[in-house]
Amino acid sequence: MPSLSFYATFVKKFFVLPSSYLPYRSTLSFSSLVNDYISGSEKLKPFYLFEPNLSGIEKAIHERTNFPVDRKLLVSVLRHQYSSTPLNPCVERNLLLLENENTFTICTAHQPNLMTGYLYFIYKIIHAIRLAEELANRYPEKKFVPVYYMGSEDNDLQELGNFRYNQRKFVWDAANQTGAFGRMSPKSLETLFTELFKELGPPGKHSEELKNILIQAYLHQPTIAAATRFLVNELFGRFGLIVLDADEPHFKQRFLNVMRDDLLEHHAHFFVQQTILSLEKNYTGQAFPRAINLFYLKDNLRARIEQKNQHWQVVHTNIKWNQDQLIDELTKHPERFSPNVILRGLYQETLLPNVVFIGGGAEVAYWMQLKQVFEYYSVFFPVIMLRQSVLWIDKKAGALKTKLGLTNEELFLEEETLIKKYVRERSTGWEIQDALSHITAGIEMLREQAISVDVTLNRSVDATIQKTRNILSALELKMLRARKRQMSDAVRQIQLIKQMLFPTGHLQERVENFISWYPLYGSRYFDLLKDSFNPLQTQFSIIEVD
Repeated sequence: MPSLSFYATFVKKFFVLPSSYLPYRSTLSFSSLVNDYISGSEKLKPFYLFEPNLSGIEKAIHERTNFPVDRKLLVSVLRHQYSSTPLNPCVERNLLLLENENTFTICTAHQPNLMTGYLYFIYKIIHAIRLAEELANRYPEKKFVPVYYMGSEDNDLQELGNFRYNQRKFVWDAANQTGAFGRMSPKSLETLFTELFKELGPPGKHSEELKNILIQAYLHQPTIAAATRFLVNELFGRFGLIVLDADEPHFKQRFLNVMRDDLLEHHAHFFVQQTILSLEKNYTGQAFPRAINLFYLKDNLRARIEQKNQHWQVVHTNIKWNQDQLIDELTKHPERFSPNVILRGLYQETLLPNVVFIGGGAEVAYWMQLKQVFEYYSVFFPVIMLRQSVLWIDKKAGALKTKLGLTNEELFLEEETLIKKYVRERSTGWEIQDALSHITAGIEMLREQAISVDVTLNRSVDATIQKTRNILSALELKMLRARKRQMSDAVRQIQLIKQMLFPTGHLQERVENFISWYPLYGSRYFDLLKDSFNPLQTQFSIIEVD
């Protein structure tokens, strides 16, 4: 009878997908700040504490012990939140581990997008799982638990209430519900699911399994937050992933002093403004903070709080307090105050014994603004790691890529740029630039003679050179158009592969949803991804399916 090692080798050989990697900069899809951060640029080092590598993580583990958290409260609240969710033994094991001082978390965060929203939601979580496993192997005397921090208080229905499948956008109107997305009832999703299930496929075991998971999650749970916990637990509970919902009164009580300071003294606003001024010496597009970085959260309402003289008001409402009334409301009901993006990370690190935060490019950028805020409130600032990005190339797209002879780097070019490059490189005898160089050299030879006749003719020489360039550029464009017509099949194939791999002209991971792959692979899809991830390698992963 074959041994277990034989089966392990078989699985590795036939089910682990080959991955290749590109520098993030080569994908032309990430900001200069993100590219500089992962390359260790000196310009950004004042804005974080630990390098996003193994050495930085080692230092963070050591430093984290100086910032204790209330583990008893953390585990108690988590167990309460899981009370109506089937508890996977791996999750139970990690809940027990969290009670120990030598256990640390690897955290990623996202809102509870409908059906997880985009592929990068999945990639964030798998990266956290893989990094926790990697660190557990490297440091066996310590324990590492992956955590998905659910930002369930977000109220942007337009952003969170949709997903894309089969080149179609499915949109939930939430039955006119308002307020925090995580608190909304998902019961009205039944109609949307009926439409989705008509298209979900191919038919088979995996499709039926997925339908059952989605029904159990969204039609049998009371809120979107509970539905998301159920769904994420079904998909990733076997890896020990813990889901933490931040919309919790006991957690808010631990954050009360920070919220009070933000409402009255606005220190976060001050420090972030100072940091932005420093960042803007090299980078543009930083988001300026508000004086108050809290929303008021009650029933079907989540709205900003603004201070006007000696009063605080919830915008677009009649809710208003003087200072004594505000502090009384905060003290009695801290759960009614919800951190925005500036305070969210601070809140997270107050609750978790965290050493690494995994986020996308936008998250890396705003964390670079927060170091002084963390220092002021004496909260641990973790390693900030760019999440793994993935381009999944299926068999059909892979065949097109091979037929066209495209490199991985070329796939990321703009469609028209790629077509022009492809046509030029496969069009022999095109010497437009050489011709221009020779003609320009000939005109330059006449410059001295022209100037000797009349010095003002120097401008005429320049004009002649420019006119020649324009004529040759126009000729090249006509030749290119003609060649594109001759190569129309190849051009259409380039357009097709770009549409397949970069739907709507964006990175696949920012558009597609995991349900496009689950009916084909089932839960093994996540194993394939996990096995292909290198959690400490900051490069874009390209997975080709044979």
